[in-house]
Amino acid sequence: MNDLEPWMRHALTLAARGRGLVEPNPMVGAVVLDASGQMVGEGWHQKFGGPHAEVFALAAAGDRARGGTLVVTLEPCCHHGKTPPCTDAVLKAGVACVVVAMADPFPKVAGGGLSILRNSGKEVRVGLLESDALALNAPYLKLIRTGRPWVHAKWAMTLDGKIATRTGDSKWISGEESRRRVHELRGRLDAIIVGRGTVVADDPLLTVRPAGPRTPTRVVLSASGELPERCQLRSTAREVPVIAYTTSANARKLDGWAADGAEVVAFCEETVTLDAVLADLGRRRFTNVLIEGGAGILGSAFDGRVVDEFHVFIAPKVIGGTEAAPPLGGTGVAKMAEALTLQGVTFAQSGADVYVHGFARGV
Repeated sequence: MNDLEPWMRHALTLAARGRGLVEPNPMVGAVVLDASGQMVGEGWHQKFGGPHAEVFALAAAGDRARGGTLVVTLEPCCHHGKTPPCTDAVLKAGVACVVVAMADPFPKVAGGGLSILRNSGKEVRVGLLESDALALNAPYLKLIRTGRPWVHAKWAMTLDGKIATRTGDSKWISGEESRRRVHELRGRLDAIIVGRGTVVADDPLLTVRPAGPRTPTRVVLSASGELPERCQLRSTAREVPVIAYTTSANARKLDGWAADGAEVVAFCEETVTLDAVLADLGRRRFTNVLIEGGAGILGSAFDGRVVDEFHVFIAPKVIGGTEAAPPLGGTGVAKMAEALTLQGVTFAQSGADVYVHGFARGV
């Protein structure tokens, strides 16, 4: 299959164009080669509920697909959902061979598409650039496997590792370019999560400016139910969704928030855990969520090992002070040997800042 590797890489590049547009569906790209090996069609899943990649690629190829090869990043679906089964389109097109990067673990597919194609006499090859396909759709795969969304963590800090001065001032640590990158990130995610302390200290809006492909729900955690009577989240709850998580004992304190348009979710437990919040967001089919801070919730996320992907902006500033806030609170590790070492780390200039991006584990 090595001769088809460049075409699969192209299909993966096409698939990535759907990032932020197709979730909770996976990103998928497809290429059609005619019998002589020339590309005659390409496509990608462009939006949730719309046609899948194979349909676009085969439609572009038309009759030239007959006897050719379909190169696709994910197993073609075989069930009726928002669109007809892609296996129907593949069989109708008359391709002789289907090359797939990875099988789809979605329960209604899970090898069924591959079986249909094989049983219909198609040559089916699976596994070309599988690791790349797995990495591309890691959030989708996690949601299917665990029922929890992929968790991003973001913070901006000074060279001496502070996210605010001793007085709590944090505007602005990072520069304009870094803030632009953060808004781009927000615009392809399903939720932005902060704790009560951040709402009280910073009164954040947590919207995407300018608007991106998604409008993330603003999520705030407050076990005590003590949230400001007046703040930007509450005043804009009817325009951009807000979910406030609290406990049953304190839910009535947020009646005003509910009256202003926020959704209040109360847990029977005595506290609000990130695990419970992520489970609820997973039930809503949220695929990617972002924890923006502050130190308390980021520390809890680190201690609970729930973060999958890190976005850290380091500004060339030094503020000092033992009382100045670090990015992560919580308990932390006891020994350096227990420290989390990020995988797949990249560094990028971001104006005057440095953007560090990496993963908690290999993807």
